[in-house]
Amino acid sequence: MTFLLETIRLGLSNLRLHLLRSFLTALGIIIGVSAVVTMVSVGEGSKQEALLQIEKLGARNIIIRSQKPPQSNQQQGQQQGFMSKYGLTRSDFAVIETSFPDATAIVPLKEVGAQIIRGPNRKVSQTYGTTPEMQEVAQLKVARGRYLTQADIDSRAMVCVIGAEIAKEMFHLEDPLEETLRIDQKTLKVVGVLSPIGLSGGAGAALVGRDLNLDVHIPLSTARASFGDMIVRRGSGSTDAFEVEIAEVYVQSPSRERVIDDSEVMRRILAVRHPEMNDIGLIVPYELLEEARRQALAWTVTLSAIAGISLLVGGIGIMNIMLANVTERTREIGIRRSLGATQKHIIWQFLVETGVLSMIGGLVGIAVGVGGSLFIGWVTPRLHKVFIIGEFVPPDVNAPIQITPWSMIVAFGVASLTGLVFGLYPAIKASKQDPIVALRHD
Repeated sequence: MTFLLETIRLGLSNLRLHLLRSFLTALGIIIGVSAVVTMVSVGEGSKQEALLQIEKLGARNIIIRSQKPPQSNQQQGQQQGFMSKYGLTRSDFAVIETSFPDATAIVPLKEVGAQIIRGPNRKVSQTYGTTPEMQEVAQLKVARGRYLTQADIDSRAMVCVIGAEIAKEMFHLEDPLEETLRIDQKTLKVVGVLSPIGLSGGAGAALVGRDLNLDVHIPLSTARASFGDMIVRRGSGSTDAFEVEIAEVYVQSPSRERVIDDSEVMRRILAVRHPEMNDIGLIVPYELLEEARRQALAWTVTLSAIAGISLLVGGIGIMNIMLANVTERTREIGIRRSLGATQKHIIWQFLVETGVLSMIGGLVGIAVGVGGSLFIGWVTPRLHKVFIIGEFVPPDVNAPIQITPWSMIVAFGVASLTGLVFGLYPAIKASKQDPIVALRHD
């Protein structure tokens, strides 16, 4: 124990005598560890953000969407001014209900209306007739008022629940509750306002094809009785008319384990009824969730490997400095050997120095990495306000950060091991110095 303590004391004393050199030697380790911590924090934060957005669509849900089939320019020219009919039908919905009797919920959405109107404000309609089960299936939260009820369905009530962005755009600073909106020529009373849905502009919005904060939900019975199936939207110099019986269907499986099997059954059913599958789309959030996890894991491994190269470079730097250190301290080694120090004593002295350097470098690197990660998370949303730089950065850019303990532990462990491994050769070389030759060294 006395030998070990004395060896550590000598090693630390030598490091203190050459603080600048010790810092420069550890700099490669500091950069490597901080790069690992920062890259993993950014990668993990982005992964969790993507997974969260996908999961908000419901990990047990299967979403079937009606979509306008692609047309060639010739077909578009021939069909201009004519109504197109496509997508899910009520008979499709009946088959789906029959095929999944044990589904937790099967919820249809029927798109209605061309415009949402309130006073001078007009907006392209994202109004959907649906049922009360939609709130639970789509994980919707009501900020104010209430959601649709079975009584609304039974009475074909002229009521609506609006998204957070519709409330902001149409009512500004007013309270939307009990106020009215017009969907085309029909007037509906606002009975609820949904909480903001964090899919706007994100992965979820891209999957469902719209910003869910702009949705307006009305009773399905009201949609069928008051609006019918045809929608006519007039733009500048063009008119788009289409007939879609059902815009979307949410099928909620009894468990996550059933989702993949149910989605395969759904694909076979739809392939029979829509052979070309060009007017419907199938979204399975659980499949996307698993794929996103696999991609995120590969991305994290790649980032860690790149950052690990910095640790390797840091280790080579330690070895180079320690080799130069051996040459510089040849006479000191000779004196210690002549006074009775063994090869083991010399090896331990140099390993203590490299080990302490690498561990201190690892700790400093962790601190720098955590600080850098937090700084990136803080500064990124503010970049659009910076002079000149802000012109090239969109205002909604964000860098979610999630600092993971395992990345710090692994980085510190690898840094310490790197220092010892790369310090071993210089230590062995120092221990093999001939004491007589070393004493003669100038």
